[in-house]
Amino acid sequence: MIRSAGERAPEFELMDDEGNLRKLSDYRGQTIVLYFYPRDNTPGCTKEACSFRDAYADFREAGVEVIGISPDSEQSHAKFKSKYELPFTLLADPDRSVCKAYGVWGPKKMAEREYEGVYRTTFVIDPDGVIKKVFEKVKPADHSQEVLAVVRA
Repeated sequence: MIRSAGERAPEFELMDDEGNLRKLSDYRGQTIVLYFYPRDNTPGCTKEACSFRDAYADFREAGVEVIGISPDSEQSHAKFKSKYELPFTLLADPDRSVCKAYGVWGPKKMAEREYEGVYRTTFVIDPDGVIKKVFEKVKPADHSQEVLAVVRA
């Protein structure tokens, strides 16, 4: 079950695209946009990442940090970040433990094929570590503007 607004965001420790260990608690005192996406370099995930990239200055102006998480490796994230000039941190969750903690890993279906995967979901986490808003079934292309409207409110 996907975590909901009002719940404490599950703590995590993951490696970033530069090989550094990052913890959610490192960001206490800041509003965080934590977005989960299925895979680097796929059409929808690229649109979503570039949407956050293009709005990143607006997020920073609002005092908000953007962080992406997928099961891809640190190396995959580094290439993806470099290729699309992404200014924010990407975290590697290869064992899917953080995806599972947030409830965004589970059964999916595409073209009659069933498989396990990441539900494209975004969490806005307040400075105290509490989930303020959850966006499910995200439309990648214009999602950042939807999130920006919430963090500016």
